[in-house]
Amino acid sequence: MPELDDLVDACLVPGFAGDRVPGWVTAALERGMAGVCVYGANLTAGPPRPAPERVRAISDAVHAAAPDALVTLDEEGGDVTRLDYLVGSGYPGNLALGVVDDVGLTRAVATAVGADLRAAGVDVDLAPSVDVNSDPRNPVIGVRSFGADPALVARHGAAFVAGLQAAGVAACAKHFPGHGATTVDSHLGLPVVDADPATVRARELPPFAAAVAAGADLVMTSHVVFPAVDGQPATLSRRWLVDVLRGELGFDGVVVTDALDMAGVRAAHGIAGAAALSLAAGADLLLVGAEDGEEHCAAIRRAVADAVRRGHLAEDRVHEAAGRVRALRQRLAARAAGTVPEGDPGAVAARRALRLRGVAPLTAPAVVVELRGEANMAVGNARWSLADPLRDLGLLAELVTVRDGDPGPAAVADRAQGRPLVVAVRDAYRSADRRGWLQALLAGRPDAVVVALGMPGDADLTPGPAVVTHGAARVLTRAAAEALHG
Repeated sequence: MPELDDLVDACLVPGFAGDRVPGWVTAALERGMAGVCVYGANLTAGPPRPAPERVRAISDAVHAAAPDALVTLDEEGGDVTRLDYLVGSGYPGNLALGVVDDVGLTRAVATAVGADLRAAGVDVDLAPSVDVNSDPRNPVIGVRSFGADPALVARHGAAFVAGLQAAGVAACAKHFPGHGATTVDSHLGLPVVDADPATVRARELPPFAAAVAAGADLVMTSHVVFPAVDGQPATLSRRWLVDVLRGELGFDGVVVTDALDMAGVRAAHGIAGAAALSLAAGADLLLVGAEDGEEHCAAIRRAVADAVRRGHLAEDRVHEAAGRVRALRQRLAARAAGTVPEGDPGAVAARRALRLRGVAPLTAPAVVVELRGEANMAVGNARWSLADPLRDLGLLAELVTVRDGDPGPAAVADRAQGRPLVVAVRDAYRSADRRGWLQALLAGRPDAVVVALGMPGDADLTPGPAVVTHGAARVLTRAAAEALHG
């Protein structure tokens, strides 16, 4: 079914292996494939090179094959970054912006992010996250959310959408209808949110309504089940995507799936099966996932053709999806670049987001402990470091990196004897092992300064001096180092 294959291609955004666009992607783009998604792995493969240069090279190759093809990536600012994957983001993430609660500043940060993306040839930013982080145990949203208050998330999500699109880059509000109340990471499993319909509507939907009203070009689905509304994950739910998102919220843009290689839908249906089901449910653009997508795209074409033959998917629905994606491509190709905001809104926001408790300037270079755990898959291996900015300010005596409890707290205390001690932690409150390690160290060194580079709950692990940055972006660790410098 060649014509149907062309329609499916128009809905596909796969990933690929390596730091160069492979031949199969070029050929598919020339046939009409929607575009590509750039992941962290694309930015670390091959010879060392700054990430923005890598993204620009990928974008140039994609647009040489198809000038209006979509280059997409996740550039949320803060912990989830692609342009600054190798060095850490120069922009604070959503939680820091929510703490500052200045919608003008949020818009300025988003416009600056958009200008950087536009310069790198990116068409679609899979941001912002407008999830309401109502459960502090959430393993995958956390600092990616503007906060736990739906109204706050709504106003900042709308500001981010407006700022990003003012720079000429499409914004994507995610993860509809919400991923903030989950305790399971949908990369690894299928989250289920047991809340009544009234709670779901009041808590989860206002930020998406605001993003739609702000003109978001795309909305991304979540692989999350809300049993009180539908027993299927939202990505596969016509109730959520057609009745609620389009019917009630009035969204007429492109609905894009979260990555189909995530366990939230892949475990039960496979990538190809989930793709066909999501199209039937009302999705338009299929984010295939981070793996090299050549075989997955072929399997999706077969699965869609089979679903059409069996009457499980109307061919008109595939026409509709492809038409929406093609219309987005045309709009973005004609969209002019916006103006770049003056100054450094990222640094301004980072300093304003900082919270200090009982902290005095360091009197001498410090022993700096970075207590590291596993990052979630959305963050990946993006760099973070408190030692780097302290070194730049002449305040680093020694860096001790702790992984899996090694070296132990007693050994670290011995090494830091007679010297200031600073401990950088990132969501240690979620880990019994890291929590115990930190508290054992603090028992002997209650004067140690704890710098919380994730959720603010880490500051509650010490009664002593603490710095809360609301994220681990480079701009936030720099602000913390400046505070310790005095």
